[in-house]
Amino acid sequence: MEEFHGIETLISAREILKSSVEKSRNMAKEIAETGSRLKEASEKVTFLQAAIKNMADKCAVYEIRGPIDRTLGPAAAALKVLDLVHELQGSLLMMDPRSNLHPYLANVKRLQEAQKFLADNCRLVIMWLDDVMQFLKSTHSADDDWYLDNVSKVVKIFMELQGKGDCACQNGGVLASALDKLESSFINLLMDYNSLSPSQKYHEDCSSGSYFPVNVIQDLQSITEVLAANNRLHGCISIFVGVRSANVEATLQALGSNYVAIQLSEIDSVQIVEGYIDMWDKHMEFCVRHLLQMEYRLCNEVYKKAGSEVWTNCFAMITSQCGFNDIFNFGISVTRCKKDAIKLLMLLKIFGTLDRLRLSFNQLFGGKSCIEIRHHTRDLVKKVVDGTCEIFGELLMQVELQKETSPPPDGSVPRAVRFVTEYCNQLLDYDNSLILRRILEIHHEWNNTRLEEGLLFSKIRDIMRALELNLESWAKKYDDLVLSCLFMMNSCWYLCNNTSGTKLGEVMGHSWLWAKEKSVNHYTALYLKESWEKLLVVLGQEDLVLFDGGRVIDRDLVKRRIGMFCDAFDDMYKKQSKWVLSDEGLRLKTCQLVAKAIVPSYKSYLQKFMPEFDMGNYVRYTSESLENLINSLFQMKRGKFEGMNCTDIIGIMKSDVIDRFSSAPAAA
Repeated sequence: MEEFHGIETLISAREILKSSVEKSRNMAKEIAETGSRLKEASEKVTFLQAAIKNMADKCAVYEIRGPIDRTLGPAAAALKVLDLVHELQGSLLMMDPRSNLHPYLANVKRLQEAQKFLADNCRLVIMWLDDVMQFLKSTHSADDDWYLDNVSKVVKIFMELQGKGDCACQNGGVLASALDKLESSFINLLMDYNSLSPSQKYHEDCSSGSYFPVNVIQDLQSITEVLAANNRLHGCISIFVGVRSANVEATLQALGSNYVAIQLSEIDSVQIVEGYIDMWDKHMEFCVRHLLQMEYRLCNEVYKKAGSEVWTNCFAMITSQCGFNDIFNFGISVTRCKKDAIKLLMLLKIFGTLDRLRLSFNQLFGGKSCIEIRHHTRDLVKKVVDGTCEIFGELLMQVELQKETSPPPDGSVPRAVRFVTEYCNQLLDYDNSLILRRILEIHHEWNNTRLEEGLLFSKIRDIMRALELNLESWAKKYDDLVLSCLFMMNSCWYLCNNTSGTKLGEVMGHSWLWAKEKSVNHYTALYLKESWEKLLVVLGQEDLVLFDGGRVIDRDLVKRRIGMFCDAFDDMYKKQSKWVLSDEGLRLKTCQLVAKAIVPSYKSYLQKFMPEFDMGNYVRYTSESLENLINSLFQMKRGKFEGMNCTDIIGIMKSDVIDRFSSAPAAA
């Protein structure tokens, strides 16, 4: 049983193995058939792979479609703008801005905007095409060369168009030419209003504030705006400054400002330019308040859109080039002259001018562009203040030094007396005294010292007292007492007459004036006593009667005494005819006193002791001829101060007096 079961097991195993072998044979056969099919498929895949690769290379170009699409819009816009640029350029070439300024300006602005738009669009096109070129280069193949060449050509074209837009304002371009025409129109507008005479300009300036019409100002503003937008503001300003500064300079020259070219040094006297100081004052005021004020407004109006720094700098350049500095420097030249009394008056004039124009200076030259002018102004003010105080402080000493000089040989009023009196009156003039006080205050403030109350009046009184001491010293230098008396009569009368009713007289006081009147009377009486009255002693009546109680007169003695009187009169007349009483009123009064002192006595003597039939033979002078001779005494020499007032005389004698009245040469 068991053996049977084992046989069945073996038979089953054999069948299983037989089946497995059969399956293996079939599988091997199928595998062999599959290998041939795989080989065939592999060959087909290789071919397909090559075909797909070729197709992929061709399809890669389509990836640049996006950048190309983005490029087309700006490129088309650039081409349209290019047409507009050509149209505007042709229009500008045909137009003349002098006859059609505003349309011309509008076209210039449109051309400028169009060229900017063209350049911007070209820049955008070039940017996208650069991306395309980079892509083509990165995927470079033989088939891409055609695309790369064409894209490169397009980029080059748009770069040229961009260059035309960016360089539109460079020389040679239509826009540059148009801007040149605008500059010419700018010059023409300025020059059209430079042809007025100085008097016309002054009239227009004073009446309307500016001789530039509103429409002209607007045209200048419009041109300036366009030129500034095209980086040509500097050239525009240079043109403006050149034209306007030349205009101001021509106006000043037409007014006669050539004196500013006079060169002065420390050894020169201020009298060289004394006659020009009033003219300088007028020219300085006219230049600041009218000419420069107008240029200031004009710069502001024309360039205000460019900013305050631009137009104030423009004004500063006009100021420095128009000749104003020459006028200003004339004042500085005066401060360099050697010190003398007249220089003080001129310094007061200069300070008064600067002080009067102080507000205008602050307005015109307050900007940082005018800092140099402000420095020069402060320097001039300092020189004027220091020089004034130095000279004023030395005036008393200079008067005292005159004591050592000699008095006039003819007994006339010394020139120094005339000068000092007139000079003090000028210092006390309302304007001069205010200015001098202000200068003294400033000087003491600078030196941190206290200004003495009434210093000006105190100094003037000291000067006049020193002058009185000089008169007393000069009077003692005469050998002739009579001439000394006449000299004091002259001088005291002059002081009294030329200070009464003046500010100087007010400062010196009523008692001082009264003392001078008293001195005139005293010296007049002494003069008569020591001179003419002594002649009457000769006409004595002693010993004329021959017999006591009788009426017989000694005619010979009478004749001798009359002859002696006439001889003495001749001697005195001859001597005193060389003397001078400077004031006509004093001269007439003195002649009347002399005549009153001797003519009546002489006439009575003749009537009493000389018969009429003998007078023609023995009497040299009648009472009338004697009086006529007396009335001809003390006259000024013909031509000397003739027909002049006191101020004129002071002007003539300055050169002589100032040379002796000057400090050691030094710049004040």
